[in-house]
Amino acid sequence: MRYERQLSDTVHLREARVDDAASLAAAYDRNRAHLAPWDPERTPSFFTEHGQRSVLAGRLASSAAGEGQSFLLIEGDEVVGGISLNQIVRGPVQRATVGYWLDHEHVGRGLATTAVGAVVDFATVTLRLHRLEAGALPRNAASRAVLTRSGFVEYGYAASYLRIAGVWEDHVLYHRLLGSA
Repeated sequence: MRYERQLSDTVHLREARVDDAASLAAAYDRNRAHLAPWDPERTPSFFTEHGQRSVLAGRLASSAAGEGQSFLLIEGDEVVGGISLNQIVRGPVQRATVGYWLDHEHVGRGLATTAVGAVVDFATVTLRLHRLEAGALPRNAASRAVLTRSGFVEYGYAASYLRIAGVWEDHVLYHRLLGSA
């Protein structure tokens, strides 16, 4: 499945590929401090081309199995963010979870909101899902604002939901109902 969407004058969204490994490793490395408070603990190999090649191979296998879809935000030859649909469930549920991150130099430009909107469209039109879900740390005001601007509605609170930066963290839960699936 090929999907691309222009997000701004210089940034476009497209499906992740294994040959993105070097650029993705560089993006994660330059954003280590920026992403550390919001991400799981990462091993040193995560920040290498080899580590990202392995991550991308897993994500592409998940996509081929219909269980996930990974996209990258690209500016020139650089990865400047990522967004993914994870844990896609079919049958009577027809839902997925959404996760995203953005390079520290691109925060505050509306790119995350635009990228979430593009992936909502993809989930609705291409995957024909009924529902998307997302979680955000209560203190992550920027991510919570992206979800709200993207039409997600807060529906719950999960104590000790995900292990972030080595600590079990609570999350505010959001969902968005899509078109008829």
